[in-house]
Amino acid sequence: MLDKKLLIIGEAFYPEDFIINDLAKEWSSQGYQVEVLTRNPSYPFGKIFEGYQNKIYQKTFFGEIPVHRVFVLQGYQKSKVIKILNYFSFVFFASLVSLWIGRKFDRVFVYQTGPLTVALPGNLIRILFNKKLTIWTQDLWPDTVYAYGFKKSKLFDKCLNWLVSFVYNNSDKIAVSCSGFTPKLSTFLKEEKTIQWIPNWPIIESTSLDPKVLPGRFNFTFAGNLGKVQNLENVLLAFKNISIKHPEVWINLIGDGSAMSSLKALVKNHEIKNINFVGRRPLMEMPDYFSGSDVLLISLVDSSIYEFMIPSKFQTYLNYEKPIFAIMKGEVPNMVKRYNLGIIADPNDIDSIYQGFEAFLNLSRQDLDQMGSYSIDLLNSTFIREKNIEKLTKLTFEETCTV
Repeated sequence: MLDKKLLIIGEAFYPEDFIINDLAKEWSSQGYQVEVLTRNPSYPFGKIFEGYQNKIYQKTFFGEIPVHRVFVLQGYQKSKVIKILNYFSFVFFASLVSLWIGRKFDRVFVYQTGPLTVALPGNLIRILFNKKLTIWTQDLWPDTVYAYGFKKSKLFDKCLNWLVSFVYNNSDKIAVSCSGFTPKLSTFLKEEKTIQWIPNWPIIESTSLDPKVLPGRFNFTFAGNLGKVQNLENVLLAFKNISIKHPEVWINLIGDGSAMSSLKALVKNHEIKNINFVGRRPLMEMPDYFSGSDVLLISLVDSSIYEFMIPSKFQTYLNYEKPIFAIMKGEVPNMVKRYNLGIIADPNDIDSIYQGFEAFLNLSRQDLDQMGSYSIDLLNSTFIREKNIEKLTKLTFEETCTV
């Protein structure tokens, strides 16, 4: 008989919008006794959500799923020092809770998006209580750390490499959301382990009841975190001449993040027109925004780690059968080109981004619709929800996994 009691550990959980919410709800509906250990909700603003208190420990519920929440250091979006302290704060308080509740579970599942330190309470449960531990890695350390601007030094690099080695060598099963993680992650393993590629799936329904009337005759839309690594500064600078030449064309930025104020300042200082800062909207409204858009935009800075990452918004975009403008390097633009899903541009080259905007505006409506229609082929072949949840279920709950 399969072990049924599972503890999910992750920094992000409902009401924050992450795929782990869907996975936890699905496992609970299948009869698994799921509980969650996470921090008090604060992403992406770096402050506690309305309706929650920033207690050292509190227990809430997501439907019937118990959620154990621990203290979060607010303001981590604006300060690297607070960000690092927040990592260790979660490890400390989550580890204390793990000592208290960890023994009662059969298995532990770590959803790692952001800091790999989030796995340490799971490692603790595995070592002390001999529980099986599965990690689903969404961000590759130490590469992500340096991509966010932390300076590399011998001591710092040695500490990070030790942490990565400790976490994965003290795990039983490993899944990665991007296939390109596997070769790098394998170098940290002291003995051979299977690393399974299980990508994310769209978490927003594609049905729109009331498509939004957006401000332009032609609308480019970016949705998600507005942070430094999204490279939106270059996107907006490239769009300046587009808005002058084509006053009926707009960019809609849906979301919030650490770069919001600097982006607004950039728009003001460079007198960039036709930028619609929508702000953060509920997930239930996103189908209406996507349906009302002409082209969906995805952008990341030029960093080696992002060349083999697939941001989860890419799968969501595929669900809407809209052309995609990929302003980045690596796997995503390769798929956009291979499947004829849209147009790509060099994230470092403002003129290349400008030419990409122009290329979309020169396409016929029939060409745009044709590009969008190809997205379903890729979605159905790779990013199907049911298939990937089945893989994660087998990986987490079965002793051996052959999928």
